Amino acid sequence: MSSALENSIVYLKGVGPKRAELFEKLGIRTVKDLIYHLPRRYTDLSSPLPIAATVLEQPNVVKVTVVSKERPAMIRRGMTVYRLLVTDGADDMTVTIFNSQYAFDMLKQGEEYILFGKVTGNFTRREMSSPEIRRAGDADRIEPVYPLTAGLTQNILRNCVKNAISKMMPQDVEFLPADILDSAAMMPEAEALRLVHFPQDPNDITHARRRLAFDELLTLRLGMLSLRERNRSYTGYSMKNTDMTPFLAALPFRLTGAQNRAISECAADMQKSTPMNRLLLGDVGSGKTAVAAACCYFAAKNGAQSVLMAPTEILASQHFESLRGFLGPSGLNVSLLVGSMTKKQKEAVYMKMKTGEADVIVGTHAVFQEGAEYCRLGLVITDEQHRFGVEQRSALAKKGENPHRLVMSATPIPRTLALMIYGELDISVLDELPNGRKKVDTYAVTGKLRSRACAFVRKELDSGGQAYIVCPAVDEGENMFNVTDYAAELEKGEFKGYRIGVLHGKLPAAKKEDVMRRFKDGALDILVCTTVVEVGVDVPNASIMMVENADRFGLSQLHQLRGRVGRGERASSCILITDNVSEESRKRLKILSSTSNGFEISEADLEIRGPGDFFGSAQHGLPPLKIADLAADGELIKLSQDVADRIYDTGRITLPGCAALRKRVEELFSAAAD
Repeated sequence: MSSALENSIVYLKGVGPKRAELFEKLGIRTVKDLIYHLPRRYTDLSSPLPIAATVLEQPNVVKVTVVSKERPAMIRRGMTVYRLLVTDGADDMTVTIFNSQYAFDMLKQGEEYILFGKVTGNFTRREMSSPEIRRAGDADRIEPVYPLTAGLTQNILRNCVKNAISKMMPQDVEFLPADILDSAAMMPEAEALRLVHFPQDPNDITHARRRLAFDELLTLRLGMLSLRERNRSYTGYSMKNTDMTPFLAALPFRLTGAQNRAISECAADMQKSTPMNRLLLGDVGSGKTAVAAACCYFAAKNGAQSVLMAPTEILASQHFESLRGFLGPSGLNVSLLVGSMTKKQKEAVYMKMKTGEADVIVGTHAVFQEGAEYCRLGLVITDEQHRFGVEQRSALAKKGENPHRLVMSATPIPRTLALMIYGELDISVLDELPNGRKKVDTYAVTGKLRSRACAFVRKELDSGGQAYIVCPAVDEGENMFNVTDYAAELEKGEFKGYRIGVLHGKLPAAKKEDVMRRFKDGALDILVCTTVVEVGVDVPNASIMMVENADRFGLSQLHQLRGRVGRGERASSCILITDNVSEESRKRLKILSSTSNGFEISEADLEIRGPGDFFGSAQHGLPPLKIADLAADGELIKLSQDVADRIYDTGRITLPGCAALRKRVEELFSAAAD
């Protein structure tokens, strides 16, 4: 790598010590950092609109001549307003500039300029306030717009990037061998960087972005493959094949083909000398817990303990009940360990874990905290992986001698995305629903039909069913769907005389447990709740769900919520209420009403919302992607995976010709760790 790009930004023309401190706030320390500080969007000055065609309340580009300038007006101390009249030859427009005599003086009567700014006014009169101004002759066709910090302007940044690019030689930045570039039809890195910063037309941006997105996806995949290899260290629990017949015979149902396939894949992994690292990816109600139970049985018959970690106490308790039901008949001891237990209760479980009396331990983060010691921990199962931070997962893995690991995700992520996010894991997919799972009829309605929806819910309650009513948040200021107030409102109005419970994330754990247990036992008719119920609480008698402000939820989240009903014998329904009648809202809810396939729904969700919102504030441990779009770049993801797998499988990554690529992978993952 050339020393010119490794130099401190302070020595770059136009920077200096004071500006270097501002660049530091953007994570820019070297000239190379600046070159890779990519535009977040562009201002296209190449196609100005006639004034009459500008879109009100939106930023527009116009090419105009200054007609006249008004006398400056001081409207209050420290605020001077400058106004001028401009024309495009057919229509006039008023331009207002606040507190910038320099910008006002720069505009000369009779001369032509490109203006970019928000247009206000009405059909007959247009105005533009505080526009960006360029001379018509020397305006760049397309200008980059960068992330900034206070004290730096777009012009300063553009000029500094130009200076940095002028120092860049092709060999300074290229890290892929020529044959890989040719096979993937990618432009050289130096050309991509020049064009992404200073494109001449929109096609330049597309081609440059493709190369830089490919870089990110390729290095990400290679890093994931490297992590997978690192996890392939020797395990202290290489197991022998086990007869599963007694376990299968004790189940109250027959497993699906997908469940049997997943169990076989896990059993094969656990017989290797390297630890299993497998993702169990399944739709709502696809039977992941039964697969987890089979793995626990396999481990126990090999003399090893298993632990299952869930993100909430409610879900941990449910897994405990399920696993005890599946494994109890085989004589296995299943113990529960959660934070809300008393010290005495915890110590009793700790003793069982330490002596090996407990074959399976189910709990929340309490299972890896100080005091939790295992006798022979051979299998670690985590539920809802992306709800746990990387630190928590590794802390649990350290409790044994490289135990086998199974990750269960109830979010049916598209396979391309799963390969990227869980790239260090092998994947088993549960794509069949067990027999007897009833289809949930889904209806999307506006708030005008709320009374009819409530009447529909009452009818179901009167015939012996139970209902969930879901609200978006615990408290949202003046929002009527504050869950506690809304429950009180229902109790006095539409559902007077019915037994109503309230459940949300801010309740103490013991209170949550109590409310959920009462609902499960049938002591409550209605549970008014937030998405705290999303993660899998099983109430077979709950047959109807009503979701308020449904447009505030992602499609995958609504699908998860809907999966709480239809788990018993009763025919079940889900009513989605929204007052948002926009085209996008209608499109989203129509998708949900027309299919119950979680994989199809998650594909649509990803396209509509993108991966950031898809995971919410989830910690999935991915290095941040600056330019690749996991929602839109499906073809590029597949290409980068194929190329990365070839580089890795052939051992080429270790050869001298890939030294720069190896360094890029290490930099990406060390930055993510920081």
